[in-house]
Amino acid sequence: MKLFRFGSPDHEHPGVELPSGQRIDVTHFGEDYDESFFASNGPERLAHWLTAHAHTCPDVAPDQRIASCVRRPSKIVCVGLNYAKHAAETGATPPTEPILFFKSTTALVGPNDDVVIPKRSEKTDWEVELAIIIGKRASYVELEEAMDYIAGYALHNDYSERAWQLERGGQWVKGKSADTFAPLGPYLVTKDEVPNPNALNLWLKLNGEELQNSNTDDMIFNVPTLISYISQFMTLLPGDVISTGTPAGVGMGLKPQRFLKPGDVVELGIEGLGEQKQTAVSFV
Repeated sequence: MKLFRFGSPDHEHPGVELPSGQRIDVTHFGEDYDESFFASNGPERLAHWLTAHAHTCPDVAPDQRIASCVRRPSKIVCVGLNYAKHAAETGATPPTEPILFFKSTTALVGPNDDVVIPKRSEKTDWEVELAIIIGKRASYVELEEAMDYIAGYALHNDYSERAWQLERGGQWVKGKSADTFAPLGPYLVTKDEVPNPNALNLWLKLNGEELQNSNTDDMIFNVPTLISYISQFMTLLPGDVISTGTPAGVGMGLKPQRFLKPGDVVELGIEGLGEQKQTAVSFV
């Protein structure tokens, strides 16, 4: 299934895109896509409910705002320098263990919302990434069981303020957590529709110019490895997001470097997971 959320901020509702492409409002299912939904086998229950009720669900208007595909997760765990070519472009030595950092959940927005360049920002950058959505409580997960803990996958743009990330004490979370810095969606695509998350094409364009074009097969640490590894250090809750890193082509890695300016348009996508489009605006 393709799950999405829609509506104005703070008044968002759950939806489903049917195989036909029709988008329907499933508010009457009675649950949003949050921790309790995933913890109680929500996708399977929703699929069963749809067999009897899909024909009674209203359509979602084409002009409706699309929201983050997951309602406020307990955490967004991100992985740094996880693509071999991206590590090379930054001059970094490829890590021997995953580099982890957090991104504030207040950064979550819809996939087509504006990205706000923060006040006093100097180096706001883009990062197309594959996000894993956790489907059940995960702690000390064995590698061979890791895929059993996945609810689905989504497209994520891990926006980053590089000066704050790297030049203000070396604490990455400061450069990753500004409002609007985590567009997620448009869809949560359930894992049954993504046979191999370690072989997905992903891309990003800035003002129509393609700057990132790669495949998740360039990840240093693949999907099951990341889930197992992270679960050794913290409990992952249903609905939590793991953002798996970005390929080469970020602004910081270009020569000369390039960062977002008001009016810039960022477009990105991942094979089978949909596309996003953000316009950069100044902080007001």
